Amino acid sequence: MTKKLFSQTILVMGLFLSLACPVSADIIFALLPFDGNLSGAPGSLVGWGYSLANTDSADWYMAADLNSDTFLDGTPTLLFDFPVLAPGATVTEAFDPVSGIGLFQLLWDAGAPVGSVDSGNFTLSGEWWNGDPLNGGSFVATAPDIALAYSATVTSSSGVVPEPSTFVLMACGSAILVAFQRARKSQSPQRRSRQWRV
Repeated sequence: MTKKLFSQTILVMGLFLSLACPVSADIIFALLPFDGNLSGAPGSLVGWGYSLANTDSADWYMAADLNSDTFLDGTPTLLFDFPVLAPGATVTEAFDPVSGIGLFQLLWDAGAPVGSVDSGNFTLSGEWWNGDPLNGGSFVATAPDIALAYSATVTSSSGVVPEPSTFVLMACGSAILVAFQRARKSQSPQRRSRQWRV
Protein backbone atom coordinates (compact mmCIF):
# COMPACT_ATOMS: atom_id res chain seq x y z
CA MET A 1 0.00 0.00 0.00
CA THR A 2 2.83 2.41 0.89
CA LYS A 3 4.65 1.73 -2.41
CA LYS A 4 1.46 2.41 -4.36
CA LEU A 5 0.85 5.70 -2.52
CA PHE A 6 4.49 6.74 -3.04
CA SER A 7 4.40 5.98 -6.78
CA GLN A 8 1.09 7.86 -7.16
CA THR A 9 2.58 10.88 -5.38
CA ILE A 10 5.63 10.84 -7.67
CA LEU A 11 3.38 10.52 -10.74
CA VAL A 12 1.18 13.46 -9.66
CA MET A 13 4.24 15.64 -8.89
CA GLY A 14 5.79 14.79 -12.26
CA LEU A 15 2.57 15.61 -14.08
CA PHE A 16 2.23 18.90 -12.17
CA LEU A 17 5.81 19.93 -12.99
CA SER A 18 5.45 18.97 -16.64
CA LEU A 19 2.35 21.15 -16.96
CA ALA A 20 3.65 24.06 -14.87
CA CYS A 21 7.19 24.38 -16.24
CA PRO A 22 7.44 25.01 -19.97
CA VAL A 23 9.94 22.65 -21.53
CA SER A 24 12.03 23.56 -24.54
CA ALA A 25 14.02 20.62 -25.85
CA ASP A 26 15.85 19.76 -22.63
CA ILE A 27 15.50 23.05 -20.75
CA ILE A 28 13.17 23.59 -17.81
CA PHE A 29 12.56 27.26 -16.95
CA ALA A 30 10.43 28.36 -13.98
CA LEU A 31 9.67 31.61 -12.15
CA LEU A 32 10.01 32.23 -8.43
CA PRO A 33 7.38 32.58 -7.09
CA PHE A 34 6.24 29.56 -9.03
CA ASP A 35 2.91 31.05 -10.18
CA GLY A 36 4.61 34.29 -11.31
CA ASN A 37 2.20 36.47 -9.30
CA LEU A 38 3.48 39.32 -7.09
CA SER A 39 1.94 42.28 -5.29
CA GLY A 40 3.16 45.41 -3.54
CA ALA A 41 2.19 48.88 -2.42
CA PRO A 42 2.82 52.00 -4.55
CA GLY A 43 6.51 52.95 -4.34
CA SER A 44 7.60 49.45 -3.24
CA LEU A 45 10.08 47.13 -4.93
CA VAL A 46 8.99 43.62 -5.97
CA GLY A 47 10.75 41.03 -8.09
CA TRP A 48 10.96 37.57 -9.57
CA GLY A 49 13.61 34.92 -9.23
CA TYR A 50 14.09 31.95 -11.55
CA SER A 51 15.14 28.34 -11.88
CA LEU A 52 16.76 27.00 -15.04
CA ALA A 53 17.75 23.37 -15.62
CA ASN A 54 19.57 21.75 -18.56
CA THR A 55 18.35 18.14 -18.65
CA ASP A 56 20.20 17.39 -21.90
CA SER A 57 22.85 14.71 -21.46
CA ALA A 58 25.27 15.99 -24.12
CA ASP A 59 24.89 19.65 -25.09
CA TRP A 60 25.46 22.88 -23.17
CA TYR A 61 22.76 25.54 -22.94
CA MET A 62 23.59 29.25 -23.11
CA ALA A 63 20.90 31.82 -22.23
CA ALA A 64 21.12 34.47 -24.96
CA ASP A 65 18.28 36.94 -24.33
CA LEU A 66 15.42 37.69 -21.95
CA ASN A 67 12.54 40.02 -22.76
CA SER A 68 9.41 41.09 -20.92
CA ASP A 69 6.15 42.63 -21.99
CA THR A 70 5.56 46.30 -21.11
CA PHE A 71 5.05 47.44 -17.52
CA LEU A 72 2.63 50.37 -17.21
CA ASP A 73 2.71 51.22 -13.50
CA GLY A 74 6.37 50.81 -12.63
CA THR A 75 9.98 50.72 -13.74
CA PRO A 76 11.42 47.26 -14.47
CA THR A 77 15.08 46.35 -14.16
CA LEU A 78 16.63 43.25 -15.73
CA LEU A 79 18.61 41.24 -13.15
CA PHE A 80 19.08 38.03 -15.17
CA ASP A 81 22.72 36.90 -15.31
CA PHE A 82 22.48 34.83 -18.57
CA PRO A 83 23.84 31.55 -17.23
CA VAL A 84 25.68 28.91 -19.25
CA LEU A 85 24.61 25.43 -18.18
CA ALA A 86 26.59 22.24 -18.65
CA PRO A 87 24.63 19.04 -19.35
CA GLY A 88 22.61 18.15 -16.24
CA ALA A 89 23.29 21.50 -14.51
CA THR A 90 20.71 23.60 -12.69
CA VAL A 91 20.77 27.19 -11.44
CA THR A 92 18.26 28.78 -9.06
CA GLU A 93 18.32 32.46 -8.16
CA ALA A 94 15.74 33.80 -5.71
CA PHE A 95 14.96 37.52 -5.96
CA ASP A 96 17.27 39.50 -3.67
CA PRO A 97 16.86 43.29 -4.00
CA VAL A 98 19.88 44.05 -1.81
CA SER A 99 22.32 42.03 -3.94
CA GLY A 100 20.51 42.68 -7.23
CA ILE A 101 19.98 38.96 -7.89
CA GLY A 102 17.03 37.36 -9.67
CA LEU A 103 15.24 37.62 -12.99
CA PHE A 104 13.49 41.02 -12.97
CA GLN A 105 12.64 43.62 -10.37
CA LEU A 106 9.83 46.15 -10.56
CA LEU A 107 9.74 49.47 -8.72
CA TRP A 108 6.10 50.53 -8.49
CA ASP A 109 5.41 54.19 -9.28
CA ALA A 110 4.55 56.15 -6.13
CA GLY A 111 1.25 57.14 -7.75
CA ALA A 112 0.38 53.67 -9.08
CA PRO A 113 -3.37 53.15 -8.59
CA VAL A 114 -4.30 50.48 -6.05
CA GLY A 115 -5.77 47.45 -7.80
CA SER A 116 -4.01 47.94 -11.13
CA VAL A 117 -2.28 44.90 -12.63
CA ASP A 118 0.71 44.61 -14.94
CA SER A 119 0.79 41.21 -16.63
CA GLY A 120 2.49 39.60 -19.58
CA ASN A 121 5.28 37.17 -20.40
CA PHE A 122 8.98 36.82 -19.77
CA THR A 123 10.50 35.25 -22.90
CA LEU A 124 13.82 33.41 -22.67
CA SER A 125 15.94 32.79 -25.78
CA GLY A 126 18.96 30.50 -25.83
CA GLU A 127 21.39 28.40 -27.82
CA TRP A 128 22.71 24.82 -27.80
CA TRP A 129 26.48 24.20 -27.92
CA ASN A 130 28.43 20.93 -28.14
CA GLY A 131 30.82 22.08 -25.43
CA ASP A 132 31.43 25.04 -23.16
CA PRO A 133 30.56 28.10 -25.30
CA LEU A 134 33.15 30.14 -23.41
CA ASN A 135 35.91 27.58 -23.81
CA GLY A 136 36.07 26.01 -27.29
CA GLY A 137 32.51 24.71 -27.74
CA SER A 138 30.78 24.94 -31.12
CA PHE A 139 27.32 26.30 -31.83
CA VAL A 140 24.78 23.55 -32.56
CA ALA A 141 21.36 25.21 -32.84
CA THR A 142 19.10 27.96 -31.58
CA ALA A 143 16.86 26.73 -28.77
CA PRO A 144 13.12 27.45 -29.04
CA ASP A 145 11.97 30.44 -26.97
CA ILE A 146 10.27 29.77 -23.64
CA ALA A 147 7.56 32.19 -22.41
CA LEU A 148 6.40 32.33 -18.77
CA ALA A 149 3.39 34.36 -17.64
CA TYR A 150 3.78 36.93 -14.86
CA SER A 151 1.40 39.23 -13.01
CA ALA A 152 2.09 42.12 -10.60
CA THR A 153 -0.72 43.82 -8.66
CA VAL A 154 -0.63 47.16 -6.82
CA THR A 155 -1.99 46.78 -3.29
CA SER A 156 -2.66 49.28 -0.52
CA SER A 157 0.02 49.84 2.13
CA SER A 158 -1.85 47.67 4.60
CA GLY A 159 -2.10 44.91 2.03
CA VAL A 160 -5.92 45.18 2.00
CA VAL A 161 -7.76 46.86 -0.84
CA PRO A 162 -10.90 48.48 0.66
CA GLU A 163 -14.19 47.91 -1.10
CA PRO A 164 -15.77 51.08 -2.57
CA SER A 165 -18.73 50.62 -0.20
CA THR A 166 -16.34 51.06 2.75
CA PHE A 167 -15.40 54.52 1.50
CA VAL A 168 -19.09 55.46 1.07
CA LEU A 169 -19.91 54.35 4.63
CA MET A 170 -16.95 56.27 6.04
CA ALA A 171 -17.94 59.42 4.14
CA CYS A 172 -21.57 59.18 5.31
CA GLY A 173 -20.49 58.63 8.91
CA SER A 174 -18.17 61.65 8.78
CA ALA A 175 -20.91 63.84 7.27
CA ILE A 176 -23.36 62.81 10.04
CA LEU A 177 -20.81 63.61 12.76
CA VAL A 178 -20.10 67.05 11.27
CA ALA A 179 -23.83 67.82 10.97
CA PHE A 180 -24.44 66.69 14.58
CA GLN A 181 -21.61 68.91 15.89
CA ARG A 182 -22.88 71.94 13.94
CA ALA A 183 -26.43 71.41 15.21
CA ARG A 184 -25.15 71.20 18.76
CA LYS A 185 -23.15 74.42 18.43
CA SER A 186 -26.11 76.28 16.95
CA GLN A 187 -28.34 75.59 20.00
CA SER A 188 -28.91 78.67 22.15
CA PRO A 189 -27.15 78.86 25.54
CA GLN A 190 -30.55 78.98 27.34
CA ARG A 191 -31.74 75.80 25.70
CA ARG A 192 -28.48 74.02 26.58
CA SER A 193 -28.75 75.15 30.23
CA ARG A 194 -32.36 73.87 30.39
CA GLN A 195 -31.30 70.48 29.04
CA TRP A 196 -28.78 70.09 31.85
CA ARG A 197 -31.36 70.88 34.53
CA VAL A 198 -33.78 68.16 33.45
